[in-house]
Amino acid sequence: MSAVSAVVRGLGGALPERVVTNQQLASLVDTSDEWIRRRTGIVERRHAKAGETTSGLATAAAQRALASAGVRSADLLIVATSTPDKVCPATAPKVAANLGIRGVAAYDVSAVCSGFVYALATASWAISSGAVESALVIGADTFTRLIDPTDRATAIIFGDGAGAAYLSAGTADEPGAVLASTLHSDGTGETLIQVPRRDGAFFEMQGKEVFTQAVSAMSDSVHTVLAKVGWTADDVDSLVAHQANLRILNAVASVAGVSTAKVEIHLDRVGNTSAASIPLAMTDAELRGHRAPGDKVVLTAFGGGITWGAIAMTWPVVTVIDPH
Repeated sequence: MSAVSAVVRGLGGALPERVVTNQQLASLVDTSDEWIRRRTGIVERRHAKAGETTSGLATAAAQRALASAGVRSADLLIVATSTPDKVCPATAPKVAANLGIRGVAAYDVSAVCSGFVYALATASWAISSGAVESALVIGADTFTRLIDPTDRATAIIFGDGAGAAYLSAGTADEPGAVLASTLHSDGTGETLIQVPRRDGAFFEMQGKEVFTQAVSAMSDSVHTVLAKVGWTADDVDSLVAHQANLRILNAVASVAGVSTAKVEIHLDRVGNTSAASIPLAMTDAELRGHRAPGDKVVLTAFGGGITWGAIAMTWPVVTVIDPH
C-alpha cells in the first residue's frame, strides 16, 4: 500500500481594492518611483481600507481555494498571520465559521513571513500521518496597519492580502504532492524583525542584517529539501520564495543555484504581503500559465522569530480565480 501524501488540489487569493502606487507614496515620504523600483522591484501594492480585515481577506481566499478544489469543507483549518483581527481569540475559528465549517480544529500560526510555509508543512504532516483527510491552509496579513507611514524603509515595501491552499490525502506521484519540508527558528534573532509591545509601536526591521540572513537561510533550506527528494537545483522548474523584495529573490536563487528565470515574481503588483505572499505568487503563476501539472517546485521563506523553511512539491492540477 502506498504511503499517504498531502496533495494540493485548490488555490485561491484575495486582495484589498485600494491600489497604492509608487507615485502616491512619493508624495508622502522622501522617495521616488524610480528609487522604489530599483531597490525593491515593487510598482504598486494593496492597502486594506477601514472595514477590510485579515479574517475577511482570509475568508475570501479560502472560498476561492475551496471552489478551485470543488469542495466545501476541510478537516483542519490553519491561518498563518501576524495581524489577527484580535489579540484573543485566534482568527482561524472565525474564518472557519465564515465558511460554514464548525467542529474542526482551527488555529493560527504566527511565523510572520514564514507563516504559510510553516502552516503548509504542518498540514501536510497531519494528512500524511492519517490524523486528518483534508486541510485548508491560509496566509493572510494586513501588515500595512503595523507600518509607520512616514518610514521610507518599510512604507514602500508592504501590502495586504491573503492566499490559500486546499490539500487532501493522496499519493506522492500525483501532481500537487507535498514531498518534503524543513522548518527552522532561532530566537536569538527576535529583534531583527519585530513590533515591540509598547503603545504606539510600529514594525521595525534591521534591513541589512535581514537581507544577509534571509538569503543564507532560504538558500540553505532549499538545498535541504532538494537533498531530501533527490533533486538538483537544475531539476527545479519553479522557485516560489517569499516575496520580500526583488534583490532578495534573485540572491536566493543565485546562492541556491536555481536560474533567476525560474523565480516567480508577484511582488511588483502587490508588494510584500507577509504570510500571504507565497500562495498569492502561486495563484498568479497559475493564472499566467507559468507552470504545468507535475513541475518540480520549491517554496521557501524567511520571517520574524527568526523563522525559515522550505517545501518541495510538484505543481498541482488547479483552476484559479484572478484575485486582482
